[in-house]
Amino acid sequence: MRFRRGRWRHPQVDPTVTEFERAVAPLKRQEPSDAAGRRLVAQENDDRIQAEYGHEPLTTASVDHLVPAQGAPDVRVRVYWPGQDPAPPGSGLPVLVYCYGGGFTLGGVDWSAWDARLRRRARDAGVIIVAPDYAHAPEHRFPVQPEQCWAAFEWACEHADELGGSADRIAVGGASSGGNLAAVITLMNRERAGRPIRLQILENPALDLTIGHADMKGIGPAMPHVILEKAGRALVSQYLGPDRQLARDPHASPLLATSHEGLPPAVIFTAELDPLRGDGEAYARALSAAGVPVVALRFVSQTHESLGIPLPFAAGDFAHRAWVNEVARLRD
Repeated sequence: MRFRRGRWRHPQVDPTVTEFERAVAPLKRQEPSDAAGRRLVAQENDDRIQAEYGHEPLTTASVDHLVPAQGAPDVRVRVYWPGQDPAPPGSGLPVLVYCYGGGFTLGGVDWSAWDARLRRRARDAGVIIVAPDYAHAPEHRFPVQPEQCWAAFEWACEHADELGGSADRIAVGGASSGGNLAAVITLMNRERAGRPIRLQILENPALDLTIGHADMKGIGPAMPHVILEKAGRALVSQYLGPDRQLARDPHASPLLATSHEGLPPAVIFTAELDPLRGDGEAYARALSAAGVPVVALRFVSQTHESLGIPLPFAAGDFAHRAWVNEVARLRD
């Protein structure tokens, strides 16, 4: 049998994603350039989009705690339970410490989209989610965020039983910058505590802040590579500050750690049209080479943000069910 070599075509965005972006464009106010103003307007935009297109908010149980962090401000931590009441102590449910995404500068558990997503995931997977509301850059810079997330992880492990969870069924996860922080937690745990983490589940994670693994191959001509790279470096600068050498610190760029041996099994979601695809897939290769069980799943025709679109479409629905399936296995 002979195979005819076809012409390579530039990847195209899922038409459903394009349709959604056009629909929400009138709901968005332009974000100002200053960090605080940009954050405020971005949250207002998020509220309007969720009100128009989001799922009905779930009435699942949640409660906030204030957790002290070593060398960093106290961090607010929100606990989500799968049901309408907190699980009784000793219920033995899995506990997932989850870090939201937002380029280290945006997002939080009070944002409509993140709160709704975490409630739905806790319910559908049947797990307790502990979500640190870590500080934003540039007002707070590295290593504040890793230390806050580490404090939240330690707190979750120490209080697992009284939350209705089990310290033997602990996992970490996160998206984008939150995926970075989740991966950093696994390194910190290897260095500091050696607690048994059953899973790290990362979505479009930013794992090399030198931008050395960013993959621009799938990005179309409408968004020049130089603009994307400049935007990425601007976010990194807000997070790390002027010392560019910090980008090589494994607690900033976990992909650049000297060794990945002994880290938890991983599931990594990437999107074809996301420059961070390069980070996620390189991390999968590094973990595999270190003998860590890993599965990497690339979503064709999807962008960095599209799998979180708050309405049912094929890729987003599958991503949610795949995430839930992997996390629910912690109950076994």
